[in-house]
Amino acid sequence: MDDTEPLVAGPAIEPTHGAKTPGHRPSQRRHRFPGLLAWLVMLACLGLMGIRCLPASASDGRAVPELVSFVPILLVPVLVCLVLSALWHRRILLVVSSAALATLVVWHVGYFVPTSRVSSSALTGVETSASTDDNAARIMTLNTRNGNASAAEIVDVVKRYHVEVLCLEELSDAEVQALSEAGLDEVLPYHVVSDAASQINNGGRNGIWTLAPMSDVSTNLLPINTSSMPAADITVGSRTVRVVAVHPNSPVRGAQSEWSQGLSVIQSLSEYNHSYLLCGDFNSTWDHARFRELLGGTFVDAGEQSGQGFHMTYPANSHVPSLIEIDHFVYSKSSGIVVSNLETVEVSGSDHRALIGILEAS
Repeated sequence: MDDTEPLVAGPAIEPTHGAKTPGHRPSQRRHRFPGLLAWLVMLACLGLMGIRCLPASASDGRAVPELVSFVPILLVPVLVCLVLSALWHRRILLVVSSAALATLVVWHVGYFVPTSRVSSSALTGVETSASTDDNAARIMTLNTRNGNASAAEIVDVVKRYHVEVLCLEELSDAEVQALSEAGLDEVLPYHVVSDAASQINNGGRNGIWTLAPMSDVSTNLLPINTSSMPAADITVGSRTVRVVAVHPNSPVRGAQSEWSQGLSVIQSLSEYNHSYLLCGDFNSTWDHARFRELLGGTFVDAGEQSGQGFHMTYPANSHVPSLIEIDHFVYSKSSGIVVSNLETVEVSGSDHRALIGILEAS
């Protein structure tokens, strides 16, 4: 007889009410719909980032330039998706959003990590007064919106910031007269206004006003269909700086070819040996392949070099905040000049904010 004790069946163990089945976290079920929305937002961001990667030859397509202008704004929704995916334990979304955020940071690292800045002595010099006896100058550019910007406010900003170089776009004859009557010629006594556009009026002419005397003045530096470029040499410290006011056509649908052609004309200035300071409404951002192609190995964008964040200039005087950085100071790399410490100022009547910076010549 087997003396092994028989197995005694114990009472059945009832599952605890509300027991959690592995792999089905309540937080995941609760955030299923918000998680779907986060994925849709993330996919839209990835799509726009993909468009940004298109080469310059493919960037003139329908609506492509307009869409790429908003790439810097993606930093916000991508960061939000990253935080939410971490809180909701969405691992795949966390990996994707982390990679997207890292890519955006790499693309815009120059806006956060400085490559070049003006010295503390240059900062001190421009704060007190405008002078041609030092090696620093406050510079400013503004699109006047068909000559509708307040002339009095422009002159007030020039005086308040001790501006020594002023570039204005979309000027009308009436605006030039109003600026003179507001006292601009007394503050900046030298100026040149461009010829009229050869084919398409891009809102008006461009002009340059300076405190220092001008030389080698041109009212149409290089042929461009939509907005002639005035230019003049001035002396900053011991260096000759060639100032150019630019305004290529905006990349509206049906005119992308004029936009890219204008940027190509500006790019051709790299063939000349000057210390260039190109100021104006470029109608393009750092994220446009055409703009980066313009910069090439010769020019740099002050905003992308100074590590002081974005300086959005468009739109202005609107219920919509400024979302796009299309006004720039572009200068010749390794030419002995540096531009940094940018800021923007609103001027009534214009749909752009004025961009102000400090130039230092060594």
